[in-house]
Amino acid sequence: MADAYAGAARPTILVVEDEAPLLTLLRYNLEKQGFNVEEAADGQEALMRVAEAKPDLVLLDWMLPALSGIEVCRQLRRRPNTRDLPIIMVTARTEDQDSVRALDMGADDYITKPFVMDSLLARIRALLRRSATVTAKGTLSYRDLTMDQDAHRVSRGPRALHLGPTEYRLLEFFLQHPGRVFTREQLLDAVWGRDIHVEPRTVDVHIRRLRKAVNGEGEIDIIRTVRSAGYALDAEQG
Repeated sequence: MADAYAGAARPTILVVEDEAPLLTLLRYNLEKQGFNVEEAADGQEALMRVAEAKPDLVLLDWMLPALSGIEVCRQLRRRPNTRDLPIIMVTARTEDQDSVRALDMGADDYITKPFVMDSLLARIRALLRRSATVTAKGTLSYRDLTMDQDAHRVSRGPRALHLGPTEYRLLEFFLQHPGRVFTREQLLDAVWGRDIHVEPRTVDVHIRRLRKAVNGEGEIDIIRTVRSAGYALDAEQG
């Protein structure tokens, strides 16, 4: 495939991986697709590199020396300037609870080893598309929730909300269709895209994260769960 970023700004991907052969393979394939690649061999180095120059996306191995990928993800999400940094967790762990834990810690996506390179590249492109600054579209609102699409900012009343790229796209989609109930499969198609295979439970994790960000103490929960159906942006819980 030709360089997709020829003549344009090349996204930078920080690959955090302690297995040298895999790191070499990832660098070769990512650079072939037009990405700039930075490397880190452990968690501490990853945090240092992000602090020095924020990448466009982090490809983060779960099992790392000194500091685990889960802890790196948690620390990045706690910092204001990296709370929306796209992160894909790479793990050899196949248990369902581990993938959910990765998402709960703040990862936007995950992929298990061994993986097909084309699948990883598709996930990277999809996440970069979701996290890219949107073109001028105006303002979306529902009750006291407002999304300024031009500035890529979200607020509820006077409170600014800090959303990751996936939560932003979920909320944007809900705001475009307030009151309508969407199944997990419909949300996957709309937010992740038809070309990406993502487990339906991933939607539940991101909905939970979106709820946590949107609903402050004492505020009405404006994301409704409809049993056996899906979710809706709807403050009417009855």
